[in-house]
Order: sequence, then C-alpha cells, then structure tokens
Amino acid sequence: MLETLNLVLASGLGLGFVPFAPGTAGTLLGVALAWWLLGLRLGHQLTISAALLCLGVLVCHLAARYHGGIDHSSIVFDEIVAFPLAVMGLAAARTLWAMAAAFVVYRLFDALKPPPVNLAEFAPGGLGVVLDDVIAALLTWLVMAALLSLRHLVFHKAA
Repeated sequence: MLETLNLVLASGLGLGFVPFAPGTAGTLLGVALAWWLLGLRLGHQLTISAALLCLGVLVCHLAARYHGGIDHSSIVFDEIVAFPLAVMGLAAARTLWAMAAAFVVYRLFDALKPPPVNLAEFAPGGLGVVLDDVIAALLTWLVMAALLSLRHLVFHKAA
C-alpha cells in the first residue's frame, strides 16, 4: 500500500501518465503550488519548499527504484516540488503573465537540459532525479528576476 501511495505521489496524482509531455503536465501542479507559496512570507516559502524538496528526493528515489533505477517519464513529483523555486520570493511573479513566462522558461531548461542542468543527472537515485529540476528552476529564477526588474524599470520610467 505504501508503494502504491508513493507511486501515485511520484506521478503527480496520475499526471505523469499523460501520453504527451508528462513533465509539462506535472509542472502545472508546481505552478499551483508556486502561486500558493507566493502568498506566504518568504520564510514560510523557503521552509515549505525545503521540506517538499527533501520529500521529493525520497519519493523520486523510491519511484525510480520501482521502475528499475531510472527516472521514468511518469515521475513528475520532481517538477512539482522544484518549480516553485523558479519564482520564490518574487512577489511580482504572482500574475498570470509572469507565471506563464516562468512555466515556459522552466520547461525549456528542464527539457533541453543545458549545462549545468545536465550535470545534475549524474547524482545517484532520487537526488539526481530532483537536482536537475532544482537547477532548472534556479536558472529560471535568474531569468524571471531579470525580466521582472526590466519590466519594473520600463513601466516606472514610462510613468
């Protein structure tokens, strides 16, 4: 029963089984989680995210072991728990356009796996499954912080 519960969690309540782009489908739950977290104080965002990332390493490790030691496409819990890092602390990201931009940028980094994202996959077990998503989210955060700062400068200069 615990194994089944872990697999349901690892698959993002089944989103990991969609036939096309399961990581993208799973990330949608991460967007909802990020939206909720952005409504909290930064300290709470960090604490909850750290706890979820630790849980993610365990959940993804057990799910990968179930699937023969691989990061099976149905495992999307890593995207869910890592995506909020893409907008962490960026209060201005709690808008539809900013969240959509973060979603697109994050999915590009996660799918294309440019360096240093690709280097994280060499870490063993659940750590490797989650770490590449964390790095993709941190790179997304850099892009989003720059975009939001630029947007702020442009709109305030125009006003």
